[in-house]
Amino acid sequence: MTASGTRAAALPARAGLGLKPEHYETILANRPDVGFFEVHAENYMGAGGPPHRYLEAITELYPISLHGVGLSIGAAHGLDKAHLKRLRSLIDRYRPQSFSEHLAWSTHETGFLNDLLPLPYTEETLARVVDHVDETQQALGRRMLLENPSTYVLFADSTIDEIDFLGSIAERTACGLLLDVNNVMVSAVNHRLDAATYINRFPVELVGEIHLAGYDETIDGAGDRLLIDAHGTAVKGDVVALYKHTLARSGPLPTLIEWDNDIPDFATLHAEAARADAMLAAEALHRSQIRAA
Repeated sequence: MTASGTRAAALPARAGLGLKPEHYETILANRPDVGFFEVHAENYMGAGGPPHRYLEAITELYPISLHGVGLSIGAAHGLDKAHLKRLRSLIDRYRPQSFSEHLAWSTHETGFLNDLLPLPYTEETLARVVDHVDETQQALGRRMLLENPSTYVLFADSTIDEIDFLGSIAERTACGLLLDVNNVMVSAVNHRLDAATYINRFPVELVGEIHLAGYDETIDGAGDRLLIDAHGTAVKGDVVALYKHTLARSGPLPTLIEWDNDIPDFATLHAEAARADAMLAAEALHRSQIRAA
């Protein structure tokens, strides 16, 4: 399948890995059993060079998801039209099975911030995000997935629950959702909420992809646990348990292992994917046994 060819409509319900330059050669030489690879769109916005040569070769062999980190879909100003144009060029070139972005903002006027920042959940911000999601889907010519954030503060002027906020965006725009289970755990611990309750309320029928990652842990000024969405370690045991709980509700879904900092050797990453694949297969088997009973 060429990068310009027609691809399948959806990612497989398997575990995928983030595509890292450190692993290009290993992947092409060994062709490991991985469900899909995910790339950060902003890393491939140049016109050519080695990143595109490797990505073209890898997309001959594997499904691909495109994950944006710079669209700033929650920003108070309008979307960057040049950025949307670059995204459309990437999508037209590689025909990924999935495109996703964050419910966050990272720009202000002409400034760019190296972070994904939260926004208050109000009717005003809801209308703005809906407009931006509509604009993005029209510009890209496809449905997108919107990811739930990891948060460290709550806004006093928020009037809408986060799940209701995400659900309303999906209802008004027909976008899908990306459920980051690690983000759920991080936010739940930081705000003294119950992570399983969040998953129980989440509209899993709208989820097109799941993310898993490792968090860091420290202590805040009050002496309480503070989790940080660090993406630099293996997935923690409590997130694995929450993932199993999620699959029991949603059924098997494409699941990405995010490991973006302190990147280990490929064998370590592949073991994380194999662990998620085993949980996906177990849930699939459980459901098939119920149907056969």
